[in-house]
Amino acid sequence: MKRSIRVREGGPRFRVAIPARYASTRLPGKPLRLLAGQPLLQHVYRRALASGALEVVIATDDSRIREVAEGFGAAVCMTAPEHPSGTDRLAEVADRRGWPDDDIIVNLQGDEPQMPAVLVRQVAAALEARPEAGIATACTRIRRLEEVFDPNVVKVVRDALDDASYFSRAPIPWHREAFASGGSGLTELPDDGAVYYRHIGIYAYRAAVLRRYPRLVPAPTERAESLEQLRALWHGIRIHVVEAAEAPPPGIDTEADLARVVAELERSEQQVEPGQFG
Repeated sequence: MKRSIRVREGGPRFRVAIPARYASTRLPGKPLRLLAGQPLLQHVYRRALASGALEVVIATDDSRIREVAEGFGAAVCMTAPEHPSGTDRLAEVADRRGWPDDDIIVNLQGDEPQMPAVLVRQVAAALEARPEAGIATACTRIRRLEEVFDPNVVKVVRDALDDASYFSRAPIPWHREAFASGGSGLTELPDDGAVYYRHIGIYAYRAAVLRRYPRLVPAPTERAESLEQLRALWHGIRIHVVEAAEAPPPGIDTEADLARVVAELERSEQQVEPGQFG
């Protein structure tokens, strides 16, 4: 039996799509690995349900994932195996499900079992409130100097309307005086009004943008930085960036990540129930 959830009165109307691939170089079969006795993917699905989405769909090209997902009550959309990214996979889902162009679709990665449900809802609400934007995403303040210079921490600079100006693995904004020597000798971030933000990789799209995205030519900046969202900026699609009400911990990419989350779940002994917000 497929599960659904009612949206709070007056809240955003949105759907959640969860791309899930079986193949993973560092953690094969990742969506089906067990956390607290349940598949990782089921934890993600429960987070999506808790957000108040109109519909939650798991997008996969693997029959093993389909079988397990349907076993815990999820709707599944089988997609082509050759998609280069989760965004391309979701574009196929939008077509197969017949979602209207103005629908808001949240892309919740299948390896984010600790994604706050409130953040899923927040990015959907941010896009709904910003009709000029085609995409919404999230950020959180960086408070440690080492994160600014860490290329694995993606930074974002926002304009006066909180739309993205640029995303980069480099330290942006570059503080001309404080960073003159590449940051050597500094022990903390400069305290003169400059704010640094880490990008959080959750996206809300208008369905029309999802359909358009696979046809867009990759941007030179996207290739250089290896950041897919730069393609949207290159082609003039506005990305609205909201500061996260609750930032998620890192997702799961390795055995060590899996062990960390298992330990955290055991410590908290907390299960998010469908229909619960937060």
